[in-house]
Amino acid sequence: MDKTKIKKVVLAYSGGLDTSIIIPWLKENYNNPEIIAVSGNVGQADELEGLEEKAIKTGASKLYILDLTDEFVNECIVPAVKAGAKYESYMLGTSLARPVIGKHLAEIAIKEGADAIVHGCTGKGNDQVRFELAVKAFAPDMPIIAPWREWNIKSREEEIDYAEAHNVPLKISRETNYSKDKNLWHLSHEGLDLEDAGNEPQYEKNGFLEMGVSPIDAPDKPEYISIEFEKGVPVAFNDKKMSAKDIILALNEVGGKNGIGLLDIVENRLVGMKCRGVYETPGGEILYFAHNYLETVCLDKMTFHKKEELALTFADLVYNGQWFTPLREALSAFVDKTQEVVTGKVKLKLYKGNIIKAGVWSDYTLYDEEIATFGEDNVYNQADAAGFISLYGLPIKVKAKLNEKLAKKGLKQKW
Repeated sequence: MDKTKIKKVVLAYSGGLDTSIIIPWLKENYNNPEIIAVSGNVGQADELEGLEEKAIKTGASKLYILDLTDEFVNECIVPAVKAGAKYESYMLGTSLARPVIGKHLAEIAIKEGADAIVHGCTGKGNDQVRFELAVKAFAPDMPIIAPWREWNIKSREEEIDYAEAHNVPLKISRETNYSKDKNLWHLSHEGLDLEDAGNEPQYEKNGFLEMGVSPIDAPDKPEYISIEFEKGVPVAFNDKKMSAKDIILALNEVGGKNGIGLLDIVENRLVGMKCRGVYETPGGEILYFAHNYLETVCLDKMTFHKKEELALTFADLVYNGQWFTPLREALSAFVDKTQEVVTGKVKLKLYKGNIIKAGVWSDYTLYDEEIATFGEDNVYNQADAAGFISLYGLPIKVKAKLNEKLAKKGLKQKW
């Protein structure tokens, strides 16, 4: 890339440590280009406060703040919940936000006539792949600048040194310098003491958790809630009709205060290494649990099992930045077909980090109490099981008889 030809760039800007120092670094190392900052609001709340002033003060010409919350929920989160997609128990909080942000970065770069798109993802992480693949889907020839793959800065401590030397204001200190990603779906924590897998997360330490409390600090009394779904989409919370986004926000509040949604995981990153992180996903854990609970009565066995199998593929695609691909779209089409009967209501009991089933109702339920009962019934002839087992086990019986014949001839038995 000829740096002298880079006159205008679009920067994915969060106002965090990485993107804050990228602005002066670009000015110094790319012949003082015009920098247009773009911040996608996916529910990071207070992190957006004072962002425009900070971006302009540090050298950006302007800042776009895009409200992407509804698109994030309806186009990314809800399809993932309907699919039951989890990556190694991780509910894809960061992964799901990247496609929508990357899409709008590309659109603004085209609109502004930018020479390149810039992001602050590290060369060790997954997000560099997610952002860049999303950009390629909408601006395939757009050059991408990733300072972490170029500069001589080696650590977050050196980033702080650079920020202080260039008078870049920061909201963090060296003692609270966790690498975090926050949106309306989750909050991730990485770095510092968490890099040692032998260290217990400081859940009870004041200020560590932001979306909820430790189960130890949760109320001693359980709390009941209900969620209603229509074709797999959440439509009501505690008997009140609400948008999916508002339901997630309500679940974040009730789940957080009851210690729901904490995940401590050593995950396998896309780039090949293992990384330890702590995630807060209070509303997400409740929503996944409730949706799966409803599916257990609405989906037939073969569909349910195949859907569980494909959920792993769906999660891999999301985690690996493959949202805008034919396969992900095809899987979503399959999932939508399965969700035509996933309509009903679930009741849950929340207690100190636990989600306990408290009832499920659906007009589409396949659960028939008369058939399933251990008491007397008139619809199931238990004697039929003998013939079923005889036919079902016939291949096993035939192979066993063959093994007997082989053994008599002194031949080795094979299964």
